[in-house]
Amino acid sequence: MRNIYEQVDQNKQASVIVIAVFILFVVTLGYVVTRVFDYSPSLIGLALIVSGFSGLISYYYSDKMILSLSGAKLASRDEFFDLYTVTENLSMAAQIPMPKLYVIEDTAMNAFATGRDPKHAVVCATTGLVSRLDRTELEGVIAHELSHIRNYDIRLMSLVAILVGSITLLADWLMRSSLYGGNRKNNNRDSQSGAIFAAIGLVLIVLSPIIANLIKLAISRKREFLADASGAQLTRYPEGLAKALEKISSDKEPLEAANKATAHLYISNPLKNRHDSIGWFANLFNTHPPIEQRIAALRS
Repeated sequence: MRNIYEQVDQNKQASVIVIAVFILFVVTLGYVVTRVFDYSPSLIGLALIVSGFSGLISYYYSDKMILSLSGAKLASRDEFFDLYTVTENLSMAAQIPMPKLYVIEDTAMNAFATGRDPKHAVVCATTGLVSRLDRTELEGVIAHELSHIRNYDIRLMSLVAILVGSITLLADWLMRSSLYGGNRKNNNRDSQSGAIFAAIGLVLIVLSPIIANLIKLAISRKREFLADASGAQLTRYPEGLAKALEKISSDKEPLEAANKATAHLYISNPLKNRHDSIGWFANLFNTHPPIEQRIAALRS
């Protein structure tokens, strides 16, 4: 089993891998498009440039994008005293700079951390969470989020949130192009290879959002268990987070500001009661481990 320090190093390496896989995936889609729709081969180079810039933008500005999408506002010490002082104390204990604090005006109970590293980090909580947890429970949640920061989970999660959205938008554009006929070749000599590439292109277009989500899920679940354990180590009181998770799980209200691209950032699935799919298929695409398992792990 890897220790905490090895997990941090692994997250740093995984950040580079996520960007590389994203660039490769976009370039592959670009190449298929040039064959199926007879666009200029320069599209391959353009896709590489665009995906590279997307990765850089994601790295440096993902926190601002996510906060904007979430409708978050800066939290003042006077208005949110417990949130501010709990974060201040735990940041000193974790030996990381205190992150900027934001709140989302929503009665749903949830929180997330974002940013590219501990020096440029943000912790955001809903007003429902801040008002309905006692100080010990709030400490458990904030320790969990600070652990994401200290373990460099926030770098991966922020990149994934933006990159998944980019891939989904690209797939949607390609699907629309294919439905309207695009600029397909009619050369008989290339008809067989064109049909093959058209089939490959259609498969990639359909599967690309699924592939992107599987990348996100591969990262998200283990990071939640790690942040729970690291948070308990930080507060020396696992029961605080366990009780907070119980309250959060009993809250059935979905968070209106959340969406599928940002859901994996939160401490608990913010899209509860939005029944897009059911049964085993829904479980296959869960962004979080079951809260019951997380509570049991904390109490063990």
